[in-house]
Amino acid sequence: MDVIYGLIPMMLFFGFLVVVVFIWMAKTGHFDDLDGAANRIFMDDEYPEETQPAGRQTSESSNGQNKPEENQASDTEAEKESTQDSANTKP
Repeated sequence: MDVIYGLIPMMLFFGFLVVVVFIWMAKTGHFDDLDGAANRIFMDDEYPEETQPAGRQTSESSNGQNKPEENQASDTEAEKESTQDSANTKP
């Protein structure tokens, strides 16, 4: 029963805080355009040919350097080390 004396003021404070945050969000315009984000998925990009997925480089943008092959070589070395480590450890 003594717990209720702490819970009631805590819930009143929490409710007051929620109301204050809601009023602040309404005044700053967070609820102005509710349909814009939902309809934005149906719109086409203006320049889709200029956008590329992150991490991919064309041969023109790499300035003649063959970076993907260098990364593959370092990946294979790391894989060799990990397989050697797993072969050396016995359960």
